[in-house]
Amino acid sequence: MKKASFLNKKTTKLLVLMLALAMTMMSLAACGSSGDSEEAASPDVITVTDHADNQVEVPAKIDKIAVCDIFPLPSVLAVFFDSADKIVGMPEPSMTAAQNGLLGQLYPEILNAETGYIDGTNVNMEELAALEPDVVFYSASSPELGDQLRDAGFAAVAISVNKWDYNCIETLNNWIDLLSQMFPESDKAELCRTKSEEMYSLVQDRVKDIPDEEKANAFFLFQYSDTTLLTSGQQFFGQWWADAIGAKNVAQELSTDNSVAVNMEQVYSWNPDLIFMTNFNTFYPDDLYNNTVEGYDWSPVKAVQDKNVYKMPLGMYRSYTPGVDCPVTLLWMAKTAYPEKFEDIDVISEAKTYYKDVFGIDLTDEQAQSIFEPAQSAGGGFAYQ
Repeated sequence: MKKASFLNKKTTKLLVLMLALAMTMMSLAACGSSGDSEEAASPDVITVTDHADNQVEVPAKIDKIAVCDIFPLPSVLAVFFDSADKIVGMPEPSMTAAQNGLLGQLYPEILNAETGYIDGTNVNMEELAALEPDVVFYSASSPELGDQLRDAGFAAVAISVNKWDYNCIETLNNWIDLLSQMFPESDKAELCRTKSEEMYSLVQDRVKDIPDEEKANAFFLFQYSDTTLLTSGQQFFGQWWADAIGAKNVAQELSTDNSVAVNMEQVYSWNPDLIFMTNFNTFYPDDLYNNTVEGYDWSPVKAVQDKNVYKMPLGMYRSYTPGVDCPVTLLWMAKTAYPEKFEDIDVISEAKTYYKDVFGIDLTDEQAQSIFEPAQSAGGGFAYQ
């Protein structure tokens, strides 16, 4: 009896010990689970470094976006999301491009975005606030506007077009990098960088050995009216495009940052054999061939005599600036300047492949073709008096 009693006591103690241990383990597991849950929970805000090197807190969940004075960005956003549902406001020049380009066809909802809250860099803060944007994008070259937006209580994120020396490909990649940080569920940073650099390298490999005396002499007709002729000197997009396709920018001697006004005497002295017309004006090659704009005589210019004047593409936005069309535009420009070096490149096919591989967008042949046949009205709103 004593022996049995001893065993019962021993067994009881063991059971109590095991029960206590089990409860402790359950408690620890619960604590660990709670900690993991808290760690895994999405924060209410995330912090990003914008292109003006500001640390900006933005909501982790962004449903409404407004864009101020960075005109190409709405098109980049729509393609990035493969939807324009988040875009509640954008500038009028962005809307004009959307209405007259591929963007409005692919994402008709973007045509419902408000435009009246901004005129240039002047923003009506009350009208902007009525849109209830979760984040507002603005140009890094407008720091005063950024201060005004922050003072008004907006999560304001700066986007730059020139931080990377007007390199359109690198600028696009950095835009996508930032958007991928803000919207990790739509991350396309690696895809975009890999594909765009692949297309850039293809062009570089084919033009790198062109002797200086054989390089195309290109002139960029940026904006054009009966009173104004603007081009790109060495510090604007035209210089990068020329360098990227192995051509010479005839206006490289001009050091003014951004666009610069020139006259026909200067154009005559440069005598370019290739002219690229942007979609920041409503004119076409025929307008130069036929001298339709009063005050200009293009007939002595070699590019006009040889019918080597070309309107630049407009897919999602005006392709002279950074944007999602840049890699495709680069192939088109290189083939335009040196058709014999790129005769195997089908720009329609390349456009379809690029948009499919990077953004998951299926373009028809007709839609891809339209990128290279921009509507005249797409250049409206940029006449300088």
